[in-house]
Amino acid sequence: MPSTPHTWITTPITAALVRGALDLERTPQGVLPHRLPAWARARNTDGQLAMAESQPSGVRLVFRTRATAVELDTLPTKRIYVGAPPRPDGRYELLVDGRPAGRATVTGGNTVTIDMSAGTVEHGTGPVATLRFTGLSEGDKTVESWLPHDETTELVALRTDAPVEPAPATGRRTWLHHGSSISHGSDAASPTTTWPALAAARGGVELVNLGLAGSALLDPFVARTMRDAPADLISVKIGINVVNTDLMRLRAFTPAVHGFLDTIREGHPTAPLLVLSPILCPMHEDTPGPTAFDFSRIGEGRLLFTAAGDPAERAEGKLTLGVIRDELKAVVARRAADDPNLHYLDGRDLYGHADHAELPLPDRLHPDAATHRRMGERFAAHAFAAPDGPFAEGGG
Repeated sequence: MPSTPHTWITTPITAALVRGALDLERTPQGVLPHRLPAWARARNTDGQLAMAESQPSGVRLVFRTRATAVELDTLPTKRIYVGAPPRPDGRYELLVDGRPAGRATVTGGNTVTIDMSAGTVEHGTGPVATLRFTGLSEGDKTVESWLPHDETTELVALRTDAPVEPAPATGRRTWLHHGSSISHGSDAASPTTTWPALAAARGGVELVNLGLAGSALLDPFVARTMRDAPADLISVKIGINVVNTDLMRLRAFTPAVHGFLDTIREGHPTAPLLVLSPILCPMHEDTPGPTAFDFSRIGEGRLLFTAAGDPAERAEGKLTLGVIRDELKAVVARRAADDPNLHYLDGRDLYGHADHAELPLPDRLHPDAATHRRMGERFAAHAFAAPDGPFAEGGG
């Protein structure tokens, strides 16, 4: 999209300008940020995880410039759910020296049409789109363009009306976090208001978000990714997806948790490592998975979820959130005897019964925007601000 008042300078989009991604894949259009490296993606055969890791939650372009106008060409991939109203377009956010300076959405792009009743997926192609931010402050500044947290986004071109250079290292600690769709961002209002992004801003750290919608399943290649990724602070939020998928029984779950933590510790033997159990989800507190779709309100734009398991199946080792919390707490307690930098946080301290009475989960599974803000504030207060918090400066 031409813009006559500006003389545009095009800057190649390289890893030096991208934060929060672990890989940039070259495409015919430009580059596609990934939150799992290529070798880990090669180990994956699940379409849900492939889609989730390509959605750039926590990924942002960061650079220094005197520019007062920024254009970004992108090729988004829009999701269409058959029978449901259109999803809102992914939101881009611009920060200048850490302060909000603009928001935008784009139309067009590729499509993925998902028929959950039939279990089919169809792909369509579409045009590149352009977003523009103008009227930025004069002088040298750090510009951050946060990409939509829930919409796969290829970066095609970056244009500014003044030269761009990579932003220098901030000296801030890097926080590497892994979790489910709730950590990915679920129904957060924007990429900077997912609960991990809010907590990272309050904690003054650089976020690498490995929240993978539907896919926090203790996969070994995710653990190895975390082992190899640079990090000063690490957290893993485990449980809800294991129940959603009815993936394993208690006998397999406990060794899998130990193995996941063992692998992380191979690369980060002394970093503060915080294990979080699930937030409150009433339908699965005492009822195992799998989680099933409830289509009764989809015509109103509401997809609900329901627990399809039987509480009596707990006797056979089926997992509920209550069972998982007890087991995670016990695992951390046993390991902490030899690992003083290992910590545990009950997810209900971020969202519990009183919160559910005030802010119920709209689809019975995912928190809304207000709850993301509450969770981010509470996590930051516990982990970063408390003098004895696991991520407090000088702590651990």
